[in-house]
Formats: sequence, structure tokens, C-alpha cells
Amino acid sequence: MSDHTIIFFLSLCLALLVGVVLYQQFTFHSGIQSKLRTISGKLKETIDMDSGESVMVFTDNKELMELAAQINRLLENHKKVKADYRRSEIASKKMLSNISHDIKTPMTVILGYLEIMRINKTDTEEMLKKTEQKAIEVMELINQFFTLAKLEAGDMDIELSRIDVSEICRETVLDFFDILQKNDFQVEIDVPERPVYVQGERQALQRILSNLISNVIRYGADGKYLGLSLREDEKTAFIDVTDKGKGIDKAFADSVFDRLFTMEDSRNRSIQGNGLGLTIAKNLALQLGGKITLDSTPYEKTVFTVNLKKMSF
Repeated sequence: MSDHTIIFFLSLCLALLVGVVLYQQFTFHSGIQSKLRTISGKLKETIDMDSGESVMVFTDNKELMELAAQINRLLENHKKVKADYRRSEIASKKMLSNISHDIKTPMTVILGYLEIMRINKTDTEEMLKKTEQKAIEVMELINQFFTLAKLEAGDMDIELSRIDVSEICRETVLDFFDILQKNDFQVEIDVPERPVYVQGERQALQRILSNLISNVIRYGADGKYLGLSLREDEKTAFIDVTDKGKGIDKAFADSVFDRLFTMEDSRNRSIQGNGLGLTIAKNLALQLGGKITLDSTPYEKTVFTVNLKKMSF
């Protein structure tokens, strides 16, 4: 075989090899483009129709598989955000409806008392007392509503410092002494005489404890019991507020702190709860760098526990 023949043969083989490589590259890129068009079309369809479906692509290409996986993560996050927004919107309307009802009821009573005084012009002192009480209820409700709005908007400035939680626990229980005695509550207090210092803010902690104790009086009254104890470990102080009333079913345990949640008896006129107290307590605890937990066995023991970071200096 001559040199020219060998050179021609090698050139032909090289040309065939280059052709095969170019064909494979063309086929590969055409396949990629086809898959990308499929992904793009499916993504557009999912967004336009708001179907919530995932983008599916059948390929052995790892990059395309990763791209589809990340797109599906975005779609899943988008779906969750929309669902959360819808729940929040529905529940916000419900809360505003409840707030409107809670304001309207005492205002109707106030107007009724004022009309009676205008017509009869007698027993004005007693009527004025009742009118004043209803006006106070309205103001308390409005204050709670705006407190919660400020907390959730991050507009409430709470300056943390070293506070004695033992003293605050005793003072807060004393604030409720008259109403507890009037309602024949058994009260048990287990708070150390010595100071227990935590990271916090006095008024915020008083508000938390007041809301929890008010919750016991309102919802746990059938148990006729209030317990308040303070315990600690090396890093944390735990304040337990306990009652022995009807308690909270486990099905509702994760929802009681939700501002949009109301239990079935919370609209009961005899109970007169507006569902904001526990939500405010939870948000204030978070502002203090702590948290509130719940453990409830209906008609045995219900315990709300406030966890706060200790300070030793």
C-alpha cells in the first residue's frame, strides 16, 4: 500500500470521526434545547393555570434534572406562600368580625344606659357605673388590638435588661387577689424568696403573666384553682401558670397562641374572651428572647410555661 493510499485512508477515518462527533454534538444540543422548551412550556402552563403541578422532564442529563428540581422547589415554596396568605386573609377577616362584634356589644349597652338616663333621669349613679365599666371594656379591647398590631409589625420597642422575675411573679398575683378571692379560687404560689434574674422587661413580663392569669380565671374557672411557680436550671427560668379547669384538647394545643384562632366557646357571652391575650403573651415572650409552651390534660391540669434566659450578673 502506497503512502498516498495510507494518507487518504487516515484522512477518511479522521473525517468520519469528526463527522460522528459533530453529529453527536448536534444531536445532544438539539435534545437539550428540546428538553428546555418542554420545561419552559410546562412552567408557563403551571403558572398561567395556577395548577400547582410539578415540572416533569425525562432525561439522563444531570444539569437538566437539577434545573427541574430547583424549579419544582420554587413552585412548592410559591404554593405554600399562597396557601399561607389565603389562610391569613380568611382568618384576618374572621378576627376583624369578632373584634367588631366585641366592640359593638358593649357600645350597644352604653348607648342603652345613656338613653335610659336621658328618659328617666333617675338612678343615674348606678347607670353611670355600668356605662363606665362597659367603656373600660371597649378601651381594653382596642388597646389589645393595637398592642398586637404593633408587636407583629415590629413597632414595639422593648429594651431588655436584668430583672428580678421572683418579685414580678409575686406582684402580678397580688394584682388579681380580689378577683381570685371573690371567685373562690384556691391559689398556690411557689416562688423563691431570693431574686431570680432573667433577661427581660418588667412591663412586658407583667403583661404576659397578667394575660395568662386572666386566661385561667376566664377559661379555667370551673377548676377553681390557680398555681404559679418559678423554677430554674443553669440557663433558663421557667414560670408555670397552672389551672385544673376544662383544659385544652390536644387537637387545639398548637393553635391557641394563633391570633386568628378562637375556640368554640370563646364567643360565649359568659366567658367574654376575644382570643388576643395568649397571642400577645406569645409575641411578648418572643420579644424577650423566650417562649411559651402548653401542656394540658383536660379537667386534670393545664400548664402554660414561660421560658426566659437567666442573667447572673
